[in-house]
Amino acid sequence: MGITQIKVFNDKMDSFIDKLLPELEEIYKDIHRNPELSMQEFRTAKIAVDYLTRYQFEVTTEIGVTGVVGIIKNGEGPTVMLRADMDALPVAETTGLPYASKVKAKDEEGIEVGVSHVCGHDLHVTWLMGAARLFSEHRDLWKGTLMVVFQPGEEVGRGAQSMIDDGIMDRFPKPDIILGQHVMVGESGTVGYRSGAILSAGNSLKVKLFGRGAHGSSPQTSIDPVIMAAATTLRLQTIVSREIAPIENAVLTIGALQAGTKENIIPDDAILKLNIRTFNDGIRDHILSAVKRICCAECAASNAPREPEFTELDSYPLTENDAKATAKLAEAFNAQFGNRSYETQPASASEDFSIFGRSWKVPYVFWFVGGTDPEVYLKAKKDNKINTIPSNHSPKFAPVIHPTLKTGLQAMMTAAAAWFN
Repeated sequence: MGITQIKVFNDKMDSFIDKLLPELEEIYKDIHRNPELSMQEFRTAKIAVDYLTRYQFEVTTEIGVTGVVGIIKNGEGPTVMLRADMDALPVAETTGLPYASKVKAKDEEGIEVGVSHVCGHDLHVTWLMGAARLFSEHRDLWKGTLMVVFQPGEEVGRGAQSMIDDGIMDRFPKPDIILGQHVMVGESGTVGYRSGAILSAGNSLKVKLFGRGAHGSSPQTSIDPVIMAAATTLRLQTIVSREIAPIENAVLTIGALQAGTKENIIPDDAILKLNIRTFNDGIRDHILSAVKRICCAECAASNAPREPEFTELDSYPLTENDAKATAKLAEAFNAQFGNRSYETQPASASEDFSIFGRSWKVPYVFWFVGGTDPEVYLKAKKDNKINTIPSNHSPKFAPVIHPTLKTGLQAMMTAAAAWFN
């Protein structure tokens, strides 16, 4: 649609959206109360399936374990894919909300953990369900094919690829555009877009360092992996500070250092778990190479009995929005939201959303929806304390329902309408 048509479309949709919000709020709270870990999203998937079926979508289930695809063909026109991720995090929620999660579940290692949607994926699912219903009920306002995708396992970096591996590209129409959004810290009621890199690539590794155990009273008989791990941890921090140019963006975090069981026993081994975020494939490759170089060198310096063992935990590609498609989206957003639509800075978070576009070789656009109470956000901005607002993955992350729910739904509808006839 052209901008004039999009304005007409949005004006007509506005009252329908307002009437739908109470229902969507209840759906959101229900999903929030009942989160499911990655690749275990059976209840959430069924909610999406039942909803899509009610509104005349052709529905296919269990794609890549729990993935759901719904299709509506509505005359000649482009195929637009809208995507939402369904999984929650192994984090015990401490928001104090009346609809807070109290769920516990076993993770992939069989450990019982608290589970919550402090990722924001409960909003993503709710937005997509709302958009699906509105497009289905108002087919007189658009032409084309709508494909809605409810994806599992984003938090472990496997969900999008699992759907690709399960034949999504062969079983459904190839999209002309793939669209997705994420709730983030930001003033609720706003949307932020960006051409090019908007989310970093992410790589996580587990490194096992081998030593020789001994009694704590006889360190001379050991090769101490705790010292080895501590020295390695400090040295790894020099990669970004001394090997990457200051004008480049990169993050290397050691999130876990695990060794030993008792204070007077030097253990046989130690484990490091580390996470890398980059915005450039060359920088990513350099850091990964440097990690292996430093780990091996520190082990050699400690006279370790063998080289370290490296295991990839997850890998996320760079999310890099298509320039032409982003310009089209920005024009539509600016017409809909005015000064509540803005060009955002890249975020060092990572997503597997781009795997769909990369695999299909079609343009994609990903953007942010603010979820922070406007009064709280603007005061924090004035006081230069935005970093104190609980962000995604914090146990206290709690987007305000209004106007976040409406803004995200409007953004998804507006973005899709920009491509439909």
